[in-house]
Amino acid sequence: MSHGAGCLCGAVRVAIDAEPLLARACWCRLCQYLAAGNATVNVVFPADAVTAEGEVRWYASVADSGNQMHRGFCPQCGTQIFSKSDARPNLLIVRSGALDDPDLLAPQATIWTSAAPAWACFDPELPRFERQPPPIG
Repeated sequence: MSHGAGCLCGAVRVAIDAEPLLARACWCRLCQYLAAGNATVNVVFPADAVTAEGEVRWYASVADSGNQMHRGFCPQCGTQIFSKSDARPNLLIVRSGALDDPDLLAPQATIWTSAAPAWACFDPELPRFERQPPPIG
């Protein structure tokens, strides 16, 4: 099955030819910047199954995990669309809010809870990790 994603202004469109591998809510400090103080919801796909049309600008930084991360966004409207790690080039994260169907896969865990603000709300049904859980794939 294929899935789509894109930005607020429509300048970037994404085609995904795979089912998601997992989804997590991340409270690391960098994700809080991206999500205006909240957690990001990240859906992981095989990188080779994702293609984008339109300009995606990338910003590189070192995450709390120590991994070199690249975050992709639309330079016209600023919508955060992607994240990828040098440590796992076979995986690509698509922000849940950029998906055409944000209900595609709900978070299956909450990570980096140790960095969350005191007011953060966690789903009691989801496993929680204070820091980075073991990698997938």
